[in-house]
Amino acid sequence: MPAAVAADNPFDLDDDAAYRRWRERKLADCPRSPEHLMVDVADPLHLTVAERAALLDRCERANMAVYVSARADADNAIPRRIGEQLGLRTLDVNVMADDDGISPLSAVEAGPRSGFIPYTNRAIRWHTDGYYNPPQRRIRAMILHCVQRAASGGENRLLDHELAYIALRDADPAHIRALMLADAMTIPARSEEGEVARGDQTGPVFSIDDDGRLHMRYTARTRSIAWKDDDAVRAATDALLGVLEADPHVLCLRQEPGMGIVCNNVLHNRAAFADSPGHTRLVLRARYYERIGSDAHAAN
Repeated sequence: MPAAVAADNPFDLDDDAAYRRWRERKLADCPRSPEHLMVDVADPLHLTVAERAALLDRCERANMAVYVSARADADNAIPRRIGEQLGLRTLDVNVMADDDGISPLSAVEAGPRSGFIPYTNRAIRWHTDGYYNPPQRRIRAMILHCVQRAASGGENRLLDHELAYIALRDADPAHIRALMLADAMTIPARSEEGEVARGDQTGPVFSIDDDGRLHMRYTARTRSIAWKDDDAVRAATDALLGVLEADPHVLCLRQEPGMGIVCNNVLHNRAAFADSPGHTRLVLRARYYERIGSDAHAAN
């Protein structure tokens, strides 16, 4: 087990009592519908004390929350400011993002973004964001702010990664051991114009952060991924796919303009969608290295 697993930690496979106590609390608190995640927000740029507390409470219990506001303008300041108020400081600035680190997700037909699936209208399989990042750029939190929805489709399905962990551990703790192997999953190097844009990224699916919280790194894609050639890993990944398809805790949400998902990088996917002249899907994405609420002195 990783050195970060401390005594009385529910993610220590040798501490079943701690796991059972945590599991009982987790299942008692988990949301039964997307509505249980929602918080009405008057102005996302200036959360009230009560609004911020409600979002933090949902993220603490379910690793995600949904704010509902009337601010549907394409203003990168909205997700950035929401993040600041929830204790998020360090944006993952990637090559497809705007200069300020915010990525405008919409279907484009040409240009460098068109080669990446988030910038198409195609379905995206289950994943956590940044699964191809090196450890020093681990994505722990994310915000998806909806500016405009598609004419049809584009729904997100969401599953708290801690609930996926519970389902797998309850089925067979060997699944967790396999997915915590340091070489369980490799994302092969990516090249651009003959140059290596990103090297191989090998690591576990489940790991424990320095603060004792569970992190998950995963993609259900079948191309550009290499799983460890191991029977236990194969059994675990098959079991995980079964959880993602059938777990009763999976939530389905179609964002409307002004809504935003804030989460500790939970498992999620996206349905294919179709735009129309009046409904061109645009979602502003911000990804962070901190967890939500990690900064107790976040600004209001």
